[in-house]
Amino acid sequence: MTTPHDSPARAAATIARRGFLALTGSAAAAALAACTAQPPVGAGASTSATPPPWAPPAEPMGFPADYLWGTATSAFQVEGATTVDGRGPSIWDAFTAVKANIRGGATGEPGADQYRRYESDADLMSDLGVGAYRFSISWSRIFPTGAGQVNRAGVDHYRALVEALVARGIRPAITLFHWDLPQALQDGGGWQERDTATRFAEYARTLFDALGDVEADWFTINEPKTHAFVGHWYGVHAPGLTDPDAAAAAVHHQLLAHGLAVQAFRASGARGRIGIALNLLPVYATDPDATGGADRVDASENRLFLDPVLLGTYPVEAIGPYPGSLPADAAAFEALQQPGDLDVVSEPCDLLAIQYYGVTGVDPGGNTVTIEPTSAASWQQIRAEGLYDLLTRLRDEYPAIPLLITENGMPDPLPAVTVDDPYRVDYLRTHFQQAARAIGEGVPLIGHFVWSLLDNFEWAEGYAQRWGIVAVDFDTQERMPKASAGFFSDVIASNAVSSA
Repeated sequence: MTTPHDSPARAAATIARRGFLALTGSAAAAALAACTAQPPVGAGASTSATPPPWAPPAEPMGFPADYLWGTATSAFQVEGATTVDGRGPSIWDAFTAVKANIRGGATGEPGADQYRRYESDADLMSDLGVGAYRFSISWSRIFPTGAGQVNRAGVDHYRALVEALVARGIRPAITLFHWDLPQALQDGGGWQERDTATRFAEYARTLFDALGDVEADWFTINEPKTHAFVGHWYGVHAPGLTDPDAAAAAVHHQLLAHGLAVQAFRASGARGRIGIALNLLPVYATDPDATGGADRVDASENRLFLDPVLLGTYPVEAIGPYPGSLPADAAAFEALQQPGDLDVVSEPCDLLAIQYYGVTGVDPGGNTVTIEPTSAASWQQIRAEGLYDLLTRLRDEYPAIPLLITENGMPDPLPAVTVDDPYRVDYLRTHFQQAARAIGEGVPLIGHFVWSLLDNFEWAEGYAQRWGIVAVDFDTQERMPKASAGFFSDVIASNAVSSA
């Protein structure tokens, strides 16, 4: 998930702060409606006239007949069972062992216990009518030390999960890395070291061989920006580093790992499609006549990942000692890149996965500022129309590629269990509308996954933020569909979203 682009100290404080403008009840509906109607302050360096507010049509907005509706989770957040069947420790096991790192001293136990409950969760998804389930594989379950001998129990588990989905007509959408690097690899330098990309390619090949007979979507790396910035620069996520140069190295080596995995996928003959999941953040300048800071924030938040994957280049303004840039040594970052690396990083993909949560404003000094209502996750500035802006930008500025929204959601305002979530219904409705609007204007969007299927372990927030469309009582592991689950199920059934 996206976090503010600012100094590590401010970032840590911002991420830790809860409920800055928590949205509840009818106030949420009003705020979300305002997000949809308000025009942007300015986008990047754009100084064009502000368009009139957009409003959805009175009739329901339909989606293509083959549109893929899904929901998503990640291994460390939902599986639990962190020490069973030969799983080795990951960096998140080490990070959560330091109680001060996580709200309430929480760990990956119990998660949502999906390691044991995947069959009933598959039934739940089938009842909702979802066409796909995006989950991640725990690298430590396959290679407990990151490499070496394959742990057959881990492979067998994911095989069983895939078969449970296929038996219910649910398309597997498999993420290879969702931030839970085996601790043994971190002990050897982690993503700061080029060798980790090589180990990742070996891990990916193992899974393509084990599961590649099933038609599926594959995602190599989940949000390389968040893992690099929040884990290696801000220090708020595992592995808890506060070194911009380490973050820059993690950017390049994760992207290199992505490209190597795409090559391995092609060589394996595995069925399905492959891409990378990037969290992208529309950037709006608060002063349309002073957009340099916004351009640099856009370069580091978005183009640092889009450009190498889709164009085979890095934007020079993304890294350096300038407000809004990643403050790493640009020469050292360039030195990491060996001849041919960017050809590997830009290995053609079948699709581009987009994770969208909201927007940011940027003042002339390159500082991120709040321009929209936030959710209980104070970094999340909610603006549904930002999704339309992002999708049309990708259409206009990058080579054509099928787009798939693989995360999109918001948390409940309070940590207590609830199934009454009108704010999430409004959030999803307005974002579905903007997706349909973009499709109507020629954007090659092929599907939409809601984050998240279940309330789960929310990283540094522990169990204090609930993002699921299905509530989970972590004491009993009871699943309770929320109002948003019913809304989502109705949208899937009609393949359309209404205006209200």
